[in-house]
Amino acid sequence: MSICQREPTASELKRNIKACTLCEAELPFPAKPTLSFSSTSKILIVGQAPGLKVHESGIPWNDASGERLREWMNVSKEQFYNTKYFSIVPMGFCYPGKGKSGDLPPRPECAETWMPPILDKLPNRQLTLLIGQYAQGWFLKSARKPTLTETVKNWQTYFPDYFVLPHPSPRNNIWLKKNPWFEKKLVPQLEKRIAELLC
Repeated sequence: MSICQREPTASELKRNIKACTLCEAELPFPAKPTLSFSSTSKILIVGQAPGLKVHESGIPWNDASGERLREWMNVSKEQFYNTKYFSIVPMGFCYPGKGKSGDLPPRPECAETWMPPILDKLPNRQLTLLIGQYAQGWFLKSARKPTLTETVKNWQTYFPDYFVLPHPSPRNNIWLKKNPWFEKKLVPQLEKRIAELLC
């Protein structure tokens, strides 16, 4: 294989992604891919797309959703942003803009173009957190249930490779109140598995 044909290293892949402008014409601001991954990571977190606050800071999950997610996992910020443990790769890497009822869906170009080569660079991945319907749809395909609630209720179907979660956004407070079993039964199981992987 010639140099021109070789696969990029993880560092080269990250540089290529950071320079990506595939869907910039569809975005409200210039492209600013926000993600973090390392070949050492044991846990991959796949969410939707950065919100405005994350877009501005350039730090994944640097908002109220991130605070709740870290609470669910019972991890510190230091642990969360340590790529020895966590890779953070959303379905869409850039802020997609506002819709009628919250942010727009993640742009599809990101996962189509970049998710397969990123997954190839994560040989130590033992658990993938699929947060929200877009991540669950892409990874689980036809194994996903008709609704997010049913998918999450059937979390053991996908475990131990995947842990399916609702989005931790404050916008989901109503869902969490309607489904108290999630924080009572599933969150302790998530904490336990994360603790095992951080040992």
